[in-house]
Amino acid sequence: MGRVGVLLLNLGGPEQLEDVRPFLFNLFSDPEIIRLPLPWLQRPLAWLISSSRAKKSQENYQQIGGGSPLRQITEQQAEALKESLKSKGQEAEVYIGMRYWYPFTEEAIARIKRDNVEELVVLPLYPQFSISTSGSSFRLMERLWLEDPSLQRINYTVIPSWYDRPGYVQAMADLIAQELDQLPEPNQGHIFFSAHGVPVSYVKEAGDPYQREIENCTTLIMKALNRPNAHTLAYQSRVGPVEWLQPYTEDAIATLAEQSVKQLVVVPISFVSEHIETLQEIDIEYREIAEEAGIETFKRVPALNTHPGFVADMADMVLEALNSPRTLFSDVVQPDKQVRIYPQDRSAWGMTPFAEVWNGRLAMLGFLALLLELMSGRGPLHLVGLL
Repeated sequence: MGRVGVLLLNLGGPEQLEDVRPFLFNLFSDPEIIRLPLPWLQRPLAWLISSSRAKKSQENYQQIGGGSPLRQITEQQAEALKESLKSKGQEAEVYIGMRYWYPFTEEAIARIKRDNVEELVVLPLYPQFSISTSGSSFRLMERLWLEDPSLQRINYTVIPSWYDRPGYVQAMADLIAQELDQLPEPNQGHIFFSAHGVPVSYVKEAGDPYQREIENCTTLIMKALNRPNAHTLAYQSRVGPVEWLQPYTEDAIATLAEQSVKQLVVVPISFVSEHIETLQEIDIEYREIAEEAGIETFKRVPALNTHPGFVADMADMVLEALNSPRTLFSDVVQPDKQVRIYPQDRSAWGMTPFAEVWNGRLAMLGFLALLLELMSGRGPLHLVGLL
């Protein structure tokens, strides 16, 4: 086997307040984030959004220390993975490719070429596959491979999703158990899984397996936890005028409060690193909603970050991928539909939030209304404010 590399894929995030505006511009300049019927509108609209939402976004980042910790945590994960692989007898260089901020995926690929990597494992740091997270990154990489013939010498393989990995599942169960055991009555704590949402149309029309994988993942974690606690699965971060997966996190919290639930242990199931949606949206916004609704105890299970069990399982994933038949970017399909679930149909157009796709297939009237909403800074686009 030749020189081995592992590429960790993630979204990226602004590291300081002055990064917020250019980060937003990069995010919304991507056709995967805003799909328009008129391509020449892409960059002007990205400028409009980044200009109108930068101040609010900076305020939210200020609440968590002035920037996203995502790069730092991802670098720690990369180093831990490298050491774990070494302990298992596999030397490998681990690279980081962010979608919308430094170090960009393109930078990582340039380093991989420079280092003459011959065997590459592409590992997205999203446990569950969605066309708007892993799929978006895979689509970018497929384009890079097609445009650069020199990349053809690299034998790469893709790990599309890994939500059912035993090490990952057990690590999540361990973290939940630690939070439950801090309660006066551990068995009375209600376990609240909060996953990032996606529009219903992506599941029903595009064949996105995300909802199914989230639900299966929740079941596996509860089985590994082996506690009698009740649990709920809900979806956070919805935006826009289209229907998203339900129940919505804020509504589910209110419903549980009405049912006299007093102790809530929140599990950020679709995130493996602390970032704006755990530190600000859950820890601040949803905590406030819960307390106002009458929830007396609000605990949040930490993200996995460099949990030893999680890192060891990632290393096992890489080793298994190296010794299995290759999975190419073009192989990532949704079996139920027998169609590729990325890239999206070019006839579809819409807007997506921070990490998931808002696919409204908006009529022009809705598009104009969206522009007005963005210009005014009002309306349901609160997630843009989170960024």
